[in-house]
Amino acid sequence: MNEITMRMNMDHLILSALQEDITSEDITTNSVMREYCLGEVELICKQDGVIAGLDVFKRVFELLDEKTEVTFTCKDGDKVKNGEKIGLIRGDIRVLLSGERTALNYLQRMSGIASYTRNIADLLEGSNTKLLDTRKTTPNMRIFEKYAVKVGGGYNHRYNLSDGILLKDNHIGAAGGVKEAVRMAKEYAPFVRKIEIEVENLDMLKEALEAGADIIMLDNMSVEDMKEAVKLAKGKAETECSGNVTRENVARLVDIGVDYISSGALTHSSPILDLSLKNLHAV
Repeated sequence: MNEITMRMNMDHLILSALQEDITSEDITTNSVMREYCLGEVELICKQDGVIAGLDVFKRVFELLDEKTEVTFTCKDGDKVKNGEKIGLIRGDIRVLLSGERTALNYLQRMSGIASYTRNIADLLEGSNTKLLDTRKTTPNMRIFEKYAVKVGGGYNHRYNLSDGILLKDNHIGAAGGVKEAVRMAKEYAPFVRKIEIEVENLDMLKEALEAGADIIMLDNMSVEDMKEAVKLAKGKAETECSGNVTRENVARLVDIGVDYISSGALTHSSPILDLSLKNLHAV
């Protein structure tokens, strides 16, 4: 997920978010601001972190009024500090007030994900293991959340169900076993698609390797078993570690030697980065 792809797809999602917040009118703003008045408001960071989603933040105001001017003193991926002024929004005060919450919701959420991802990615620095996200994203927010993971130094796993083959426990159960699941996937899928399968123990791993899986996901296995799994899979398949990976416990996985570590926590458990619009005034 890159910046260009996000820009191509974000307008209808942002408009939906605005429509959720303004079903007919912003009655509070309209009650205190009856007509056009040019104004400015500052974007202030209230917490140290990594910023992500500046284009989305800006686009919220542009969709309300294309004449709105938004300028930033930083770019996505930059580290920001508590108390730092990182932007200025200039335009119709009614637009600044009506777009404030939606714009901040996007920027705070995306920056929180980027900040949390950066914290974990830093713990993996020096290893050959890549940090991946998952599909455990907020509905209708996936494109923004996966972009934020990349800004924070992580990598994107498959974007959706059409993007790659990942045989999990219930797929294996439906197919009748590990070998059957891999065989059926090989028969159905285009030859350019890699086949990944989730295993829970070394016996399942051996079956997956014999069946010719390309990537083995080691799900909630012990550190000792994962180390053995990496040895068994070397030269035969790539390995991915998964299962309740968080900032607090990822350090134990650094020396296992897996190719990838995937963490749903990047998108489902990262706290927001606290940001605020302050000092609104007419100009």
